[in-house]
Amino acid sequence: MTPALASSLRGYSAADLRADLWAGITVAMVALPLSLAIAIASGAGPETGLITAVVAGFLISALGGSRVQVGGPTGAFIVVVADVIARHGFSGLVTATFMAGLILLVAGLLRAGKLIRFVPEPVINGFTIGIAAIIALSQLKDLLGLTGDLPAEAVEKIAALWQARGAVEPWALATGLATMALITLFRRLAPAWPGLIVAVALVSGAVALFDLPVATLGDRFGTLPRGLPMPALPTLDPATLRALLPSALIIAFLAGVESLLSAMVADRMTGDRHRSGAELLAQGWANLASALMGGLPATGAIARTATNIRAGARSPVAGMVHAVAILGAMAVAAPLASALAMPALAGLLILTAWNMSEPQHWRAHATTGPMADRLLLALTCVLTVLADLTVAIGLGVALGLALRLQRRASAPDWQPPDR
Repeated sequence: MTPALASSLRGYSAADLRADLWAGITVAMVALPLSLAIAIASGAGPETGLITAVVAGFLISALGGSRVQVGGPTGAFIVVVADVIARHGFSGLVTATFMAGLILLVAGLLRAGKLIRFVPEPVINGFTIGIAAIIALSQLKDLLGLTGDLPAEAVEKIAALWQARGAVEPWALATGLATMALITLFRRLAPAWPGLIVAVALVSGAVALFDLPVATLGDRFGTLPRGLPMPALPTLDPATLRALLPSALIIAFLAGVESLLSAMVADRMTGDRHRSGAELLAQGWANLASALMGGLPATGAIARTATNIRAGARSPVAGMVHAVAILGAMAVAAPLASALAMPALAGLLILTAWNMSEPQHWRAHATTGPMADRLLLALTCVLTVLADLTVAIGLGVALGLALRLQRRASAPDWQPPDR
């Protein structure tokens, strides 16, 4: 249960600090526009994404069981967060996040991190692809410069987007496509650069310079705050807790699974071994703190963790620096952030969703492995998009465990060896 920070600081040198400072600032430049975009896509104010990146991001690194894990708001939460806000308002989301933090603390104390191996991989892949599709679909409105509300259901939203095809704003579409092209270019030609914020800043600067008719973050949300709010307890009356328990369980499940998957990816990249118990405890404290500060659910972020490693991070100090750097950016550059173009942020999230779905593995998903696993992946994906994330995960995990038990039952009976 000991945080990775404790062992990482033994023999910590000035060279390690310099490496962590550079890595933390690099990750902050990636996390800042992502945090804004994820919050907006979730139906919350953009400042909530920054609050989450600062508060939860600092605690996930300081208390977590991975040496290079970086946490904050992630795309996986967009669907469930938007649903909770639509049903219970933002105050309901804060309460659900607080409850999820408590659930994660209990899971950490019970050493439930090892149970991740029982979640079928087709279920994880299926709901990840489904969430990515929902995220991309939700961003088409801003990418195309459309106004007015769109239906929440995926099929109805597609139909509404098709009917509104004549109202597409060319400058908005050009802004979004230019951002996507620049991000892709930076990733290929200068992967060490924080290409996300550079691309969004360049395109948004061009929009302001040439006074293009493109909506900005400030047009929709006003000027961002320069600091963190005061902490406050969420609503914790019994009726509210009962109504929000299913959402809190889903948030806790997603936070736990994604953080442990991210830590496993970091282990493969660095050769380290994370501590799953400490990681779940860190997720619990981070989500409790985020709720108290009016933020969003948080978890370990695979993309930001990978960026942290590639930038040369050597300890959890890098993740802590990333959080402090975002807080510094809030204090200094909040008015500038209001000039960010909405189609640019939409383009960033669409690319994020594309990468999140891991298209390089689609062919393998469709052609390899048992047919039952492929059908389970497809079912989980379809249910995520067309039905509900709770139903998709619940049914997917149940069917996956049933398949595992069936395969065990069909195996030859085990006989004890002769001694």
